[in-house]
Amino acid sequence: MKPVELSKETKQDLIGSLKEYFARERDEELSDFQAAAVLAFILETVGPHIYNQAVADAHALMTDRLDDLYGLEKRPR
Repeated sequence: MKPVELSKETKQDLIGSLKEYFARERDEELSDFQAAAVLAFILETVGPHIYNQAVADAHALMTDRLDDLYGLEKRPR
């Protein structure tokens, strides 16, 4: 699977969020480098699972919608 690529802005936002989380929840200060490493780890290990679940959810939704099409059939008299 192709690695997740984030825009520079999104990556910076997520790094900031990770730094805030570690400071608030773990009372640890992370450098940008450390937070980027945590983000890379999450994207590499957790990202594929989240992606696959999103694909499965989208598939289920689309299947339900396609099944709804049968309700539009005209029945011969």
